[in-house]
Amino acid sequence: MAKKLPADERRAQLLEAALTIAAERGIDALTMRPLAAAAGTSVGIVHYHFHNKDTLLTQLGETQILQVNEGMRLAFGQYTEPAGLTGVPALEDLLRAGIRGLWPIIEATPNHQLLTYELTAHALRRRSAGDLAAGAIAERQYRTMDAETVAFLTLCARRAGVAWITPVEQVARFALTCVNGLVLRWLVDRDSDAALIALDDLAVILTSKAR
Repeated sequence: MAKKLPADERRAQLLEAALTIAAERGIDALTMRPLAAAAGTSVGIVHYHFHNKDTLLTQLGETQILQVNEGMRLAFGQYTEPAGLTGVPALEDLLRAGIRGLWPIIEATPNHQLLTYELTAHALRRRSAGDLAAGAIAERQYRTMDAETVAFLTLCARRAGVAWITPVEQVARFALTCVNGLVLRWLVDRDSDAALIALDDLAVILTSKAR
């Protein structure tokens, strides 16, 4: 018999087990029975917490957002002191270090990176089918990443003593669009050297939007 847990602990356990299954095998493999087996509980308990698979995937998307957000905050937070530079050169140095700081996290979690794309695509398909709540997950994912990126860009500019000549929200959107594309390309070819070169190029382009 499964150990009785408080509802919030059981829900967290189920989401963690769901994240593991989905990351390793994809969201098609995430069904109620394998989830119950992985969590060491009954299918009835799974259905109690998640009415159906769409509900489960919506909650999984929320969990993924929090993890991505924490990863970005951790990476960016380590690289906000210019290395003896000032002005635009300092900004470029900070941006390069911060953007590169994301890479070890990405490289160490390819399955979770792929899952992020899967969950986004699923949410957008559900939105097209009329499920606005599911689509809101994709929107929230990007709003959250936008906010972390804006905070990082703002801090870097302040530490370097420069100002963005393009609205920082637009700079953040452009940066995230580029990084998303680079990560997807890396998932295809696993060429980390090429990805890092492209990330350095991105830092140079972003620097051109400040003075």
